[in-house]
Amino acid sequence: MRLTQARSLLFLPATSTRLLARAAERGADALIVDLEDSVPLDRKTLARSLARRAVDGLADRSPTLVRVNAEPEQLQADLASLPLDRLAGILLPKVESAEQVRSLAAQLGKIRGERVAPLPIVALIESPLGVLRAEAIATADPDVCALGFGAEDYAAALSVEPLPQAVSWAAQSVVNCARAFGLPCWGLPGSVAEIADMRAFGDLVIRAREIGFSGSVCIHPRQVPV
Repeated sequence: MRLTQARSLLFLPATSTRLLARAAERGADALIVDLEDSVPLDRKTLARSLARRAVDGLADRSPTLVRVNAEPEQLQADLASLPLDRLAGILLPKVESAEQVRSLAAQLGKIRGERVAPLPIVALIESPLGVLRAEAIATADPDVCALGFGAEDYAAALSVEPLPQAVSWAAQSVVNCARAFGLPCWGLPGSVAEIADMRAFGDLVIRAREIGFSGSVCIHPRQVPV
């Protein structure tokens, strides 16, 4: 399956060897090894070594991305530690400007060399400023292959709960921008944290599809089939 056709993308903390061991058996269209929010600052170095091992073990069985850190120093260390030639793409979080995307693309080009095929970039929009700049982000670089919307961080920036009535406008704005430029868009118009009530989660997935999302991240294996 091509990455742009993915409907379910399962997050896996780089430090969770138990989850990583069975990740390719969960049925997700793609896997995301996470170096960002699920990894405490004091475990970043360990997470990078574990992520490298995880990517090597998963990449032949499923399209595998890594969510890197947005902070420049952390991002540089992430990129230096990863087997980039094994990845299906890089998920860049907390994107608020086109320059962040262009900077990542330039760093990847320098590391990989000009003769190597570009590595796809997924720009994750998670703030009011990011939503307002979605067009510039979507068109920042030819390597942008998809947009993502993060309801939790967006709602936190508004000091509200990530309920559909609070985040739907922003979610739809990001979807509209992605579709205007022929890109898939991954996310939900609400929280992805529902892992107990699959009927409620299913209703949210249906709502996401109805407003144009092409897929979503999952944080628990039971969300994947939904």
